[in-house]
Amino acid sequence: MYDELKYWYLRDYKLFRTLSFSQIKQLCIIVGFKKANKGEIIYFSSSDVPRIFLLKKGNIKIVEVDEEGNETIKDIIQKGDLFGELSLEQDKEVNEYAKALTDEVSICSFLLSDFEDLMLRNPNLALTYTKFVGLKMKRIKNNYSNLISKDAKTRLHTFIKDWAQREGKFEGTKVFIENYLTQSDMAQIIGTSRQTATLLLNEMEEKNLIYYTRKEIIIDDISKI
Repeated sequence: MYDELKYWYLRDYKLFRTLSFSQIKQLCIIVGFKKANKGEIIYFSSSDVPRIFLLKKGNIKIVEVDEEGNETIKDIIQKGDLFGELSLEQDKEVNEYAKALTDEVSICSFLLSDFEDLMLRNPNLALTYTKFVGLKMKRIKNNYSNLISKDAKTRLHTFIKDWAQREGKFEGTKVFIENYLTQSDMAQIIGTSRQTATLLLNEMEEKNLIYYTRKEIIIDDISKI
């Protein structure tokens, strides 16, 4: 039963839809499943055994640490997304870790060497994976570009609007977002101080653009963000 559940989960994931029944069964053998609680560290880039992870449930953040020990949230990972050694090689100059943002986070992972072997035997999988990583790297590059070219207010508005489009529940023009980020998290994402992020969120509330709590963010009219 456990192997059957793994099979149907992987079969449902778009990256693996090009694989045959036997290939997915083989992937089930090399896949490991893990659960994590909110606040738990899931992986470090400095690990001696490089892996690729697939998020089955919940949300996590990828945090990059510079030489001075300063932390920046590099990416927010959502259900169905991949993270880990996506470049298929370990970059010793990159120091990052993944941390659970929500309760009951579930992930599956495979050794980098096993995944590389699978792609060598399946060119369609390799092509799909290359396209996926290319789009992901483009999104991260755009995020860095926004940090450089836009002010903090614009960055916050853009982030909240993108968040709403990805995960919000729409009711007409109104959007409901489950809030699993702290104000410190948002500050790191948009590249500003926590104090500035708090002021900007308060300003959005005063203008009736959003209603903010620790559990939920409600956007009254997303077209005004």
